[in-house]
Amino acid sequence: MVIISIVFPLIFMAVLGYVLTTKSIFSKEQISGISLFTFYLSIPAFLFINMVQADLSKSFDVKALACFYLPVLTAYGVGVALYCFLRKGQAKLIANASAYGLGCSYSNTILVGLPIIIGALGQEMMGNVFVIITFHSALLFSLTFMLALREEGAGVKCWPFIKGIVLNPIVMSISLGLLLNLLHIPLYENVVNGINLLSQPALACALFVLGANLSFYKIAKDWKLALLASLVKLLLLPSLVYALGLSLKLEEQLLAVLVLLSASPLGINAYLVAMQVKAQQTVIASTVVLSTVLCVFSMSFWLAILL
Repeated sequence: MVIISIVFPLIFMAVLGYVLTTKSIFSKEQISGISLFTFYLSIPAFLFINMVQADLSKSFDVKALACFYLPVLTAYGVGVALYCFLRKGQAKLIANASAYGLGCSYSNTILVGLPIIIGALGQEMMGNVFVIITFHSALLFSLTFMLALREEGAGVKCWPFIKGIVLNPIVMSISLGLLLNLLHIPLYENVVNGINLLSQPALACALFVLGANLSFYKIAKDWKLALLASLVKLLLLPSLVYALGLSLKLEEQLLAVLVLLSASPLGINAYLVAMQVKAQQTVIASTVVLSTVLCVFSMSFWLAILL
C-alpha cells in the first residue's frame, strides 16, 4: 500500500496529460505553452529555491557520486557494445552506437526520479539529488557528441550544443542556487515567497507534460532495440548502482536516492541529442515511450526492495 500511495499520484498526473491530449482537449501548441512555463520558469524556480535551502554539508559525498556515475558510464558502454555487436558493418556505426548508449544510460531525473524520491523519502533528500544530477546531462551528452564527431560526415555542430547545455535553465538554476548557498547570500523573504509560489506547480505540470508528450511519440518498428535499451536502463543500471552502493556501505537513504535516480526511464532530452547527431532518432523516441511505460513496474520493484 505504501508503494501504491507513492506511485499512484504520479501515474494519475501522467495519464491525465496523456488522455486529455489524445482526446484533443489540449492541442500540441497548448502543451508546448505549458511545457515552456514548466521547464523555463516553474521547475527552475523549484530547483533554485531548494538548492539555496539545501544542507550541503550532508549532501556532497564522493562515494555517492562514484556509485552513480560509474554504473552510468558502464551502462553507456554496454549500450555502445550491444549496438556494435548487433549492427556491425552498418554505416555511421559509432554515431549510432553512441546515441544508443545514451538511450541505455540517460535518466529522466527531474520528471520521474525527483517526484518519486520526494514521495518515498521526503524533501530533505533533495540536496543529495541536486548534487548528483548537476553533471548528469553534461557528461552523457558531451560523451555522445565526442563519439559522434569522430564519425566522418556526422554533421554535428558542437558549439550550439555546448551553449545549450551551459544556458540550460535547469543547469543554470541548480548552479545559481548552489553558488548562493556556498556563499551564504540571503534572499529577501518576499522574494523567497514569490519563488516558492512559482515553484508549487512544478512537479504536477512536469508529470502532466510528460504524459501529454507520450501521445506524440509512437513505438517504431525497431521496438526490439528499444526494449533492450529499456531493460538495460531500468534493470541493469540500477542493479549496478545498488550493488556498488552496498559494497561501499553507503547510508541507506542515500543509496535509495541513487537507485531511484538511475532507475528512472529515459529522458526526452536524449531524443533531442539523437536528432542533433542524426542517429537512432526512432529507436530513442521508442525507448522514451517504452521505458516510461515499463518504469511503472520497475519503479514499484525497486521501491519494494528499498523500502
